[in-house]
Amino acid sequence: MNFDDFLKQTGEIGYVDQVVGPIAYVNGLPGAACEELVVFENDEIGQILSLGTDHIEVLTFSRTPVHVGAKLTRTNRNFQVPVGRELLGKIIDPFGRAFDPANPISTPKEYRSIQNPPAGITARKTIKRHLVTGITMVDLLIPIGHGQRELIIGDRKTGKTNFLLATVLSQAKLGNVCIYVLIGRRKLDIKKVEELFVKNNVLDKVVIVATTSYDPQGLVYLAPYSAMTIAEYFRDAGIDTLLVIDDLSTHAKFYRELSLLGRRFPGRNSYPADIFHTHARLMERAGNFKVGDRECSITILPIVEAAQGDLSGYIQTNLMSMTDGHLFFDAGLFSQGRRPAINPFLSVTRVGQQTQSDLKRSIARELRSFLTLYQKTQRYIHFGEELSENIKTILATGDKITRFFQQPPSTITAENIQIFLFALVWANFWKDEEFSKIKQDMDKWNLMYQDNPKFAENIDKIINESTHLNDLLAKIRNMEANSKNQIVNSKNTRSTSSG
Repeated sequence: MNFDDFLKQTGEIGYVDQVVGPIAYVNGLPGAACEELVVFENDEIGQILSLGTDHIEVLTFSRTPVHVGAKLTRTNRNFQVPVGRELLGKIIDPFGRAFDPANPISTPKEYRSIQNPPAGITARKTIKRHLVTGITMVDLLIPIGHGQRELIIGDRKTGKTNFLLATVLSQAKLGNVCIYVLIGRRKLDIKKVEELFVKNNVLDKVVIVATTSYDPQGLVYLAPYSAMTIAEYFRDAGIDTLLVIDDLSTHAKFYRELSLLGRRFPGRNSYPADIFHTHARLMERAGNFKVGDRECSITILPIVEAAQGDLSGYIQTNLMSMTDGHLFFDAGLFSQGRRPAINPFLSVTRVGQQTQSDLKRSIARELRSFLTLYQKTQRYIHFGEELSENIKTILATGDKITRFFQQPPSTITAENIQIFLFALVWANFWKDEEFSKIKQDMDKWNLMYQDNPKFAENIDKIINESTHLNDLLAKIRNMEANSKNQIVNSKNTRSTSSG
């Protein structure tokens, strides 16, 4: 933006009277409006935060402080971000500029305001389509739907980011667009995320919106809004979009800093009174929408940090009340070696169950019931009681299922093979085999599902023809019996020919 050009257009000029961090207090500009962009004489950009009786409050986006006495002028524009397919495979800042100047972005054809109002109720559709994360525990027990707002909550270093990266890989491989927002992160972390997407050949389906801790507070604050605007472009183009925000705890801290510097009255934990509105107006823009004659969605997965497993913090409870459920990453389970460390008893999905088929719903019902029994049994044996055969069976099955849910970081499993392998474990297909041997077989079958179309077709047929877990178990027992008969027949044939 050029200062002289906009000065000619508006004919209004202002002067900086005072500077407090990223906020400048300005005189002049009689026609100024809230959220309008302004240009300083050095061509740096700012945004009007509020209009006072004797000054205008301007948020600056410059890494170097604005000096007192600097000139500025209005632009008659709100903050806009470039949108388009040109952004796919790129790392950008909230302005839509390339993060790496050596890898520029071609000139976009369209710009959109980052503060679009949420779509009304008539533009929305009921969430009925299942979003596959590739994480077996989530897909079977705590399902997420296309258009859902699911909060990811837990202590630091409990695997939240690894889960989200796996979800992005799963959705990108299914052809959906994924937008990953990194708020106030290290450049090394941003580079690692990019390398993972490159390694898995999905970068062409991903847009990374990134800010570092060295960026101006105003730029960090705007990052999730810019990303949501980009997501809305792809939704309007008829593409299901996944938006991941890592993380809103950091975002809230930056906004609190801006508010305190702007002399706003602090509320609970020094957060400003409008922190709920700040996050809610972002969340409300996600959902499942009517686009032409079809449905398209923006699914949003925000991260928020908990302190020592406390779910009752201010920002945490705010976000819980404006989302459709949460996945709780338990530090205790993480220290026990569980990956992912999701606590199924403290996790909630309010609309996910309605996206499941009858088969998946029956599996989830059986699983929840059994895991509750397994947890109670584990507490019972702490009293030193003798173990009956029934209790031993419950413990053995529970241990197998717990280990079945184990997944290495950033690995994904297709939905139907998840269901099939679970049914094998539930039916005790491997009987008394060591779990290390069972795991080898599972990995082999998972690889066959990915690489052998005929095998995948057979598995898909079995799953699609089953309407209940009992139907699936019956088909598996028939398969097992048929395979044993084939082995016996082949032995008889060999003995007859030798005789």
